[in-house]
Amino acid sequence: MNIFSEPTGQASQSEVRFGARIAARLEQSSQDLPHRISERLRASRMQALSSRRVLETHVAPVLAAAQGGVSAMGSQAPGFWSRASAWLPLFALVLGLVAIGVMQDQERAFELAEIDAELLTADLPPSAYTDPGFLQFLKKTAQE
Repeated sequence: MNIFSEPTGQASQSEVRFGARIAARLEQSSQDLPHRISERLRASRMQALSSRRVLETHVAPVLAAAQGGVSAMGSQAPGFWSRASAWLPLFALVLGLVAIGVMQDQERAFELAEIDAELLTADLPPSAYTDPGFLQFLKKTAQE
């Protein structure tokens, strides 16, 4: 039984020869198997071959100008708007990063101002300002 087809050009000659030697050795060993097992192996081989992907090659048409043989698709230089639209995503990214940085700076400034207002308006003993857990106290009371 011959299960090989023509090589598709994807494998080198040495790979094809190696595969043929392995197939010959397997074919020789399969002669000693019982009929039931050899039929199951044959059915499995057929199933594997039918599900094998076949690579199709597509030929793209080539557009050529009447003179010079230059492609008609890329003969013009890109215009201003096409170049500008290529830079637009980068510009949007930079603008977004700057906006995020400004918003984070403002949020941090508001947090510090809130802590300062709590310090200046709270009735606390002077020893509370040196307490390591004082910042946690301020955050806890600000949330309540």
